Amino acid sequence: MIPDLQTSLLCDDVRQERNGKFILIGTFDGLVVPEQNPVYPRICLINRWCMGEGDFTQESRIVAPDGVTAICKGNPVPIHLTGNQQIATTVEMFMNLTFPQSGTYWVEVHLDQKLRMRYPLIIRKARPQQPPPPPQE
Repeated sequence: MIPDLQTSLLCDDVRQERNGKFILIGTFDGLVVPEQNPVYPRICLINRWCMGEGDFTQESRIVAPDGVTAICKGNPVPIHLTGNQQIATTVEMFMNLTFPQSGTYWVEVHLDQKLRMRYPLIIRKARPQQPPPPPQE
């Protein structure tokens, strides 16, 4: 049975406690990147699968505003579920992503090469701050 994608979230970091619980730091649906150096150091993608049984492969990517160009692709992640009460949580980290333009990028999550979820990631450019004018005498 094909599992359901219960949740998919972007955040700055993910930690796992000794008891197995995940801590998500800085969840977001949009980013502001510098206009001159539009690189974001790290994006974490956490997905949670449930209500399935069998072996599957998850693949994730972030697609440019043109809807076609992948700016990054995750490695294939194996998922093994032994019954509909088991849950699988995956965490992927994308490092030093370049966002060359502002706009709506797309996060895609595929399972066995079939698109299961697609959602927007809004990128805005921050203009460099101008120094204040000197005081007038």
